[in-house]
Amino acid sequence: MNRKHAKTLAAIFARPTRRSIPFRDFEALVWGLGGEAREREGSRVSFHLRGRVWHVHRPHPGKEMKTYQVEEAREWLRLTGVRS
Repeated sequence: MNRKHAKTLAAIFARPTRRSIPFRDFEALVWGLGGEAREREGSRVSFHLRGRVWHVHRPHPGKEMKTYQVEEAREWLRLTGVRS
């Protein structure tokens, strides 16, 4: 995990929940943690990490994750054993 991944991870675990996290940065974080992102139909993406899967829609028309997506990502990362 590089410095940019660490910044993204800190942003995801920050309180209050941030809305300015680019979705591509989250994808890069998952890859950096040893997981993968699989494209699905339409704008759906499934993230796989340590036996856990999270399904989510890519944000559009913007590029930043919505508040609920950041909160779901935070909980999913906790379930996989990732801490900030």
